[in-house]
Amino acid sequence: MATVATLEKLSRASNPKLELLTQLGDLTKIHLMSNRVLLAIYIAPEKTSGGIIRATQTIREDIWQATVGLVIKKGKTAFRDEPQTHNYFHDQDVEIGDWVVFRPGDAKRIQINGIDCRMVEDSLIDMVISEPDLITHK
Repeated sequence: MATVATLEKLSRASNPKLELLTQLGDLTKIHLMSNRVLLAIYIAPEKTSGGIIRATQTIREDIWQATVGLVIKKGKTAFRDEPQTHNYFHDQDVEIGDWVVFRPGDAKRIQINGIDCRMVEDSLIDMVISEPDLITHK
């Protein structure tokens, strides 16, 4: 699990995408297989829109319950049509740097340089969103 200091830094970041990418560091030695997509988990802000400061334990729950991630790597066959499995994307794709929504149970948890990430198959990404805080769990 990410350290408390790392989680707090992510939850206080004015630019969560930049902070995640900075904390992850060099990803050139990582090569995903087949149709996998690697996502860095979005840690929601420490302060809610109503001004309430979230407890450290609540922030830690984002590691397990998060449904939003930042696309940081894709396998070579991600989002390619697969006629043999009848899996068609109809020109839909995600780009590195996109925020996406997924179901936590569909993804495999890993850490890269202390940052919580998920590997998910391309067909299990549900949507692309412009900002991670569009998805709420109130």
